Order: sequence, then C-alpha cells, then structure tokens
Amino acid sequence: MNSTEIIEDLQPVFADILDTPDLQLSRETKASDVEGWDSLAHINLVTAVEKRYKIKFALGELQDLKSVGDMADLIVKKLPR
Repeated sequence: MNSTEIIEDLQPVFADILDTPDLQLSRETKASDVEGWDSLAHINLVTAVEKRYKIKFALGELQDLKSVGDMADLIVKKLPR
C-alpha cells in the first residue's frame, strides 16, 4: 500500500470518528481544517488507525505528525513489507 491508498482507506475511519460523513481527506488535511477534530478525537483516530493496521505509534512519532499525509507516510513505513 502507498500513502495515497492509505488516505483513501482512512476516509471512512476519519468520517466516522469525526462524525463528518462528507469529509474529504487529502495529504494536506490538518486537525485545524476539520471541525470537531480536537485532542480527544485525535486520540480516538490514532487508536482506530493502530487497530485497523495492527501497528503501534510511538509518542515521538505522533508529535511529528502535522497532516493526514504525514500519518499516511508513517503508516506505510510501519506496515510489514
């Protein structure tokens, strides 16, 4: 999977957790761009992503994430080859 495929795959997860059915994610989407994407929603998103891909993020990795694209790139790195 590449980061574009990951973003497409994350679309329904983000839409569900953020309770925004018409949410359209892009590489540039940031928390500040989406109403309701607060710190609690962020924790729920991270948990859902970890569960979906069976991966774990380190705290330092999460602090470096600035956009959905950054998260997708990190997921690609963590997926088994």
